[in-house]
Amino acid sequence: MLKEKKIEYQYREYTKDPLSESEIRAVLTKLGLSAGQALRKKDAANKVLRLKGDEPEKELIRYMAKHPTLLQRPIGVSGKKAVIGRPPERLLEIVSQ
Repeated sequence: MLKEKKIEYQYREYTKDPLSESEIRAVLTKLGLSAGQALRKKDAANKVLRLKGDEPEKELIRYMAKHPTLLQRPIGVSGKKAVIGRPPERLLEIVSQ
């Protein structure tokens, strides 16, 4: 969709180049969400970990850094703003400002 609209972007393969704990904290701040709100509770990794989303923020972020599929995605970041790209059209919210 971004390519079709000729909007430049960089894609990061989160499983090969996962976000660090500090990067996750920064993204959560830009999203305006807590780690619990950004947790994919139905993720395969969570079937083992059994996280509920009410664990301490630091703990959830540590798990998200170790198991990147736990973080909601895709996430678009532009400057000080970020959105979860579901539906994908939400990504346009941060690039059209």
